[in-house]
Amino acid sequence: MTARSRTTDPTRRQARILARLTPPGPAGTRAELRAIVEILHRSAAEAPEEVGRITGLNRAAKAAARVPVYVVDRPRFQAANRELLTQIAGPVLPGRDLETLPTDAALSFLSTKVLGQYDPLARRLLLVAPNVVKIENELDLDGMDFRRWVCLHEATHAVQFAAAPWLSEFMVTKVREILRAGEQGSDLTAFAAWLSAVIRGRGQDVADAIVPPEAASLMAEVSALMALLEGHADVVMDSISPARMPSVRRIRAAFDERRNRPNRVTARLNAAIGMDVKLAQYRDGAAFVRAVVNDGGHARLNAVFADPRHLPSPDEIREPHAWLARVTA
Repeated sequence: MTARSRTTDPTRRQARILARLTPPGPAGTRAELRAIVEILHRSAAEAPEEVGRITGLNRAAKAAARVPVYVVDRPRFQAANRELLTQIAGPVLPGRDLETLPTDAALSFLSTKVLGQYDPLARRLLLVAPNVVKIENELDLDGMDFRRWVCLHEATHAVQFAAAPWLSEFMVTKVREILRAGEQGSDLTAFAAWLSAVIRGRGQDVADAIVPPEAASLMAEVSALMALLEGHADVVMDSISPARMPSVRRIRAAFDERRNRPNRVTARLNAAIGMDVKLAQYRDGAAFVRAVVNDGGHARLNAVFADPRHLPSPDEIREPHAWLARVTA
């Protein structure tokens, strides 16, 4: 074996692993693909105004309407998230190679699952077209309604960060504190052991694996914040009237059925990279938001965006009336 082949073989091996984790998305003609991109752009442009109408955050919605929207494929989604990871972790881990196999493997897997994402640092909205099309085909959904529904969720995130200009820095600071507490290396051997455990059904929650006990309270704070943001977006997307989106109830029922019944391999990978935690955040956060909105409408809930001290604690996410008593006292 030559020096050249010894150098390139690990790279080729890594590329093969990542290729298996990122299969190509649904195929289509050039005209079909162009139509999908155009519909997603149009839906994203219309979504902030609808979010403002539902939540009362009209000024923030106008700001969110100026956020650039990118309709991307899976590799571009991965690249955007590597950039985001570098921006967040780079200052905390100077000189550390962040493009490791475990990181790239997680991003590859996520790139096949995530429908959209608001990037609070670059202040841009990403819509992953192959995944949107894949889900609407698998669930036999109305394509126009489903694309608008997805855009409502992501536009809600853009509105949240516009309503709370302090939120992006607050979140990044918390994540960096967790990274400082949990800094540790990883290599191919460790990743192979981790992947083997996943395949055997013994993968563990990523938070338990990488976060030391002293950072547990920080992780709980970030989880509570993410539950709020994701739950809020879920409630908003479900609040649109059937008169405006005729199939909204069918979409939610089909989407929840799929979300709550992943196949065995997907369930294990979800647990290994923490996606099961994210799914729980949707449920817990949505329950919190609905309880607050039922008590005093969206106007009362909007207090969370006025001051970081108004964010719900991990306990308050589970006990929304405790948050109401504290914030509205």
